[in-house]
Amino acid sequence: MNSYTNEQIADLVRPDRVHHAVYSDPALFALEMKRIFGRAWLALGHESQIATPGAFFTTHMAAEPVIVVRDLEGEIRVLVNRCTHRGPLVCHEARGETRQFVCPYHGWTFDPTGQLRFVPMESSYASSLCGREDLALAHVPRVASYRGFIFASLAAEGESLVDFLGPVASSYDDIVDRAPAGEVEVAGGMFRHAYNGNWKLVLENHIDTVHPAFVHQSSVHAAREQPDAESGDASTGGSRAGATSFADIQIRQMRQNGAPPAVWERLGIFAGPNGHGYMGDYHSDDRLVVAMANPVFAEYRAALSARVGAERATQILSTHRFNTIVYPNCSFMSQFRQYRIVQPIAVDRTIVNTFSFRLKGAPEAMFRDTVAFANIVNGTASEVLTDDLEVYERAQQGLSSGLVDWVYLGRGLGGDVPDSPGLRRGGMGTSELPMRNQFEAWSRYMTAEDATATNRATPRMAPSASTLNKPL
Repeated sequence: MNSYTNEQIADLVRPDRVHHAVYSDPALFALEMKRIFGRAWLALGHESQIATPGAFFTTHMAAEPVIVVRDLEGEIRVLVNRCTHRGPLVCHEARGETRQFVCPYHGWTFDPTGQLRFVPMESSYASSLCGREDLALAHVPRVASYRGFIFASLAAEGESLVDFLGPVASSYDDIVDRAPAGEVEVAGGMFRHAYNGNWKLVLENHIDTVHPAFVHQSSVHAAREQPDAESGDASTGGSRAGATSFADIQIRQMRQNGAPPAVWERLGIFAGPNGHGYMGDYHSDDRLVVAMANPVFAEYRAALSARVGAERATQILSTHRFNTIVYPNCSFMSQFRQYRIVQPIAVDRTIVNTFSFRLKGAPEAMFRDTVAFANIVNGTASEVLTDDLEVYERAQQGLSSGLVDWVYLGRGLGGDVPDSPGLRRGGMGTSELPMRNQFEAWSRYMTAEDATATNRATPRMAPSASTLNKPL
């Protein structure tokens, strides 16, 4: 099928199943880039990555290459990374600081607001080009931050970022509130990995509580054969001697993946508006007891209590969440300071970028634990991640079969219960509620009344007919 009506798209999602084409049809993928990634708020990064005027990093929004930059006045802008002369990328670096972006083809030069400031041999043109709004770099029309986390939307109109996030904004509160200084920052570099599978697979997997005991079975068994870790936990502080050893964190995490079914069934699993959701934490309940005897954690807790008070500190540290999904392109672990941004490349090709966060004001040993945890769970040599990547690719191969139409997502169907405002909770911890919730959002985005409208990145004050406003 080369094209779809909205009625046909709606029929691809049923209450307990979805059609395999949503994972495997390039035509649907192209529509997703326009109707989902071209309209939703997309997670791009964190303000600490562009802390100073002129700082920037480059990334993509759907198929659009963009520059996220703090201009010389301190405003955060998202510019389309395309020269308005002959079209090349004006910035090839992943990140840096600059006062200007210079096109490598003909030297057209733009400032961090996107304005054209210099054209070589400008006298060859009939009139001056510098300063013309129609020749400025195109601006992504909506940019906003929540607690320092940067989002942007290619759609000129839509709900606010706060409304878009809804109840899962509390997961961002969770990560920032844990910082004794009240702020977090990206640190420790970035992991990037790719897999040959659809972008939905990683978002589903990160909130799937049945797979760990099966997909990660080999590492669970290997960890059980190792001596017990001395003490400590990657989420709270470190061992008696200071930072937890890499081996201790590794063994603990892998053993937890093999938790008995009763643990998973007691786990809270939540779904919110717009496809978002989160899961409770499945790590053992003795973490704070262990941590209380840990001098690193004691130092951290004292610093946090000094800012927010002992009662509030206890409340913050008693929030236990594992993965939070911000649909359609973000998965993060507030408690473990991990942030993953999903970038679809093709119907069967996806890139995931993972960042670690430092809690400002916390002991440095805790950040070393954060980096160790990142290596264990999100690193490209991780026994955990490599298991998942193998399954994604096997799933994509199976989903590309044309002889079996449906993917069944009926676990826990009918058992959902209302929770706090805007949330539903699965009646069991292994419910496939989050996956069904993601496809409810998928269907709404893909069949909305204005789904066929073209979303454009617009240069400031540019005429509506400007050729700069290239549709997705």
